[in-house]
Amino acid sequence: MKILVDITLKSEVLDPQGKAIQHALGALGFDGIDGVRQGKVIELDLAETDRAAAEITAQKMCEKLLANTVIENYTIRPAL
Repeated sequence: MKILVDITLKSEVLDPQGKAIQHALGALGFDGIDGVRQGKVIELDLAETDRAAAEITAQKMCEKLLANTVIENYTIRPAL
């Protein structure tokens, strides 16, 4: 089963890469952007076939390695 993990910085954490993207978009003529936050997506291909069990496994992976929970949030979702 494929699971996607979306990891983003918490709202109170500064995001210099997001600011750089926002600035670059403005320089390219894209106006009206009030803010940009960047993150990452990790695709896990798990042998597990039960969705609930796969999500629990992914959660444990996030808590132990994939996400720095001090400064990052994560969401887990099935891949389409």
